[in-house]
Amino acid sequence: MNNHLKVVFTVVMLAFILSACDSREENRRENVLEQKADRMEEKADMTRKSGEAAADRVEKRDPGLINSPSTDRAAEATRESSERSADQMEEQADRIREQK
Repeated sequence: MNNHLKVVFTVVMLAFILSACDSREENRRENVLEQKADRMEEKADMTRKSGEAAADRVEKRDPGLINSPSTDRAAEATRESSERSADQMEEQADRIREQK
């Protein structure tokens, strides 16, 4: 009886261990998803940087010595737009990671 329990216990443990292991295909799929999410986050960072640079260019084109309200609004709108786009990209990267 004792040997029978050892065999059953061993089989159950082996089944559990094997089911917990990811297959090569699963690991490969997860790596692809992780890389895709990383690229999306890098794109979000670039969008933020380019939006900030564009807003800076708007401010530099101001004809007066002090930034006019319309220039400030245009620069801020540019920043907000690029920030929204970057946030959406990061949210998409998060959704991609959740697929793993």
